[in-house]
Amino acid sequence: MTHAPQIKIPATYMRGGTSKGVFFKLTDLPEAAQVPGPDRDALLLRVIGSPDPYGKQTDGMGAATSSTSKTVILSKSTRPDHDVDYLFGQVSIDQPFVDWSGNCGNLSAAVGPFAIANGLVDAQRVPENGIAIVRIWQANIGKTIVSHVPITNGQVQETGDFELDGVTFPAAEVTLEFMDPADEGEGDSGSMFPTGNIVDELDVPGVGKFQATFINSGIPTIFLNADALGYTGAELQDDINSDPAALARFETIRAYGAVRMGLISSPEQAAGRQHTPKVAFVSPPKAYTASSGKTISESDVDVLVRALSMGKLHHAMMGTASVAIATAAAVPGTLVNLAAGGGARDGVRFGHPSGTLRVGAQARQVDGNWTVTKAIMSRSARVLMEGWVRVPWAPNRG
Repeated sequence: MTHAPQIKIPATYMRGGTSKGVFFKLTDLPEAAQVPGPDRDALLLRVIGSPDPYGKQTDGMGAATSSTSKTVILSKSTRPDHDVDYLFGQVSIDQPFVDWSGNCGNLSAAVGPFAIANGLVDAQRVPENGIAIVRIWQANIGKTIVSHVPITNGQVQETGDFELDGVTFPAAEVTLEFMDPADEGEGDSGSMFPTGNIVDELDVPGVGKFQATFINSGIPTIFLNADALGYTGAELQDDINSDPAALARFETIRAYGAVRMGLISSPEQAAGRQHTPKVAFVSPPKAYTASSGKTISESDVDVLVRALSMGKLHHAMMGTASVAIATAAAVPGTLVNLAAGGGARDGVRFGHPSGTLRVGAQARQVDGNWTVTKAIMSRSARVLMEGWVRVPWAPNRG
């Protein structure tokens, strides 16, 4: 029996924030994968090495974590006042599907640099030295991201002294503005707070009742109080991820929370929507030792936040969840805001398992409803490898 040879596709392997992913130009993909559908999903699954029942992604570009099982497709934007269209695919590690329901805020930091380096931004918009402003259309959620990319001698500046907890080495700072981050396309009400409340009671059969803040900003997120779950808020990855019962409980909470948010109609549907919503728990500041061994003192942070992604506690913080944190912190009375001390604020420094991060948001009430004009955070990005990715794949011609 003969087998078709591998194909090779131009690709770039990039780190953005605390995530890594395989980046493609849309026009470099095989024709059958240039449009949404099973062929595209099958290609990206095979590139990353999924589904892998061993949970290792050894036969692909993934690294067996939610932060490294990611793909990005970019194209020159046809939308007015935008440079590039950005489509993100979260690839399941052990299941045969790609989740297109949300953005990756960390990899958003790599979009501008990739777009400039690959000719997706008009040359006259890139200074010889200074900051290039890249206007990104985030196609998964229909939102604008403005990326501020440092340029030196006409090239993207990747090296620098900006330090990001969760990333070992310093690099150049990329500032991101998430414009109008509330996702009015998600949920029953199309509101930043889909239930109409800033705090609700979530009843999870067999688990318990919890106060919860449901928010659609950056990414749909369910915030809970750490102490209600039996946690301090200073937990590290192994404290949660080594406990199968805890992970199952979080997944049940996520499923019932998704129903309350109007994202799905029954808890059983949550299994097919792993990327969203996220579940996070918060607590007031306290000292702890980060996963790197760095000591975080109580005075270093305003609030502690731990978040789960794709069924596991994240090693740092997802970029989109950082937007949700910034937004919720800016609205008086949310669980995040109360854990941070309450009151009006336009920025918050939160502690996560790898360290700390400062994020900002501008919130205001319009006709009794809260709205956020933008959320701001800094990340870094760099190219790890570029060339071709080779993959055993052929379109389904059946």
